[in-house]
Amino acid sequence: MTATDSAKLGLRERKKLKTRAAIQHNAVRLFLEQGYHETTVEQIAEAAEVSPSTFFRYFQTKEALVLEDDFDPMLVELYKSQPRDVHPIQAYLNVIKESKARISAEARQEIRTRMEIVAKVPELQAALMGQMNNTLDLFAELVAERLDKGKDDLAALAIAGAMVGIVMGANAYFLRQPDVDFIDAIESAVEQYCRETLGIRQD
Repeated sequence: MTATDSAKLGLRERKKLKTRAAIQHNAVRLFLEQGYHETTVEQIAEAAEVSPSTFFRYFQTKEALVLEDDFDPMLVELYKSQPRDVHPIQAYLNVIKESKARISAEARQEIRTRMEIVAKVPELQAALMGQMNNTLDLFAELVAERLDKGKDDLAALAIAGAMVGIVMGANAYFLRQPDVDFIDAIESAVEQYCRETLGIRQD
């Protein structure tokens, strides 16, 4: 989140975001130091200087500490603002390009760290696949809105499935390349899909 985005929020909202970030940051640090399974919710809460009950107001499960971030509302807003005559996947590429300036270098590094933790913990990998089903539903709803179709429409689901597949492919590549940024990997993957599959070339 940029300073401009933060300025739009009230004091209470900024405090909540700061608390959530502190919980997640300390959780990731402890997972790296002690291991995912060896770290308890109580230890994370203590490190973040919150109570366990406060912890669960921000994260329903320990898995969510690794799998969740705060970018979805921003991405949804950007996607809905794309011109209606742009292909749904081209619109997604535009969103990735526009969002890059809003995601700090620190946040990008934490994405890598969290994804590396996921890669080492089988239940987190399984949970990530479940999360992808939710992402598919979100993409399908956004695509269907652009196509003036229902969210259960086959075309909307197929396009959404392609978008999810691109993200999964980018994630696999990203984890194999220690110097590659996750957002850059997704952008490159979507660009290649637009060029090679849709015949849409970037200026």
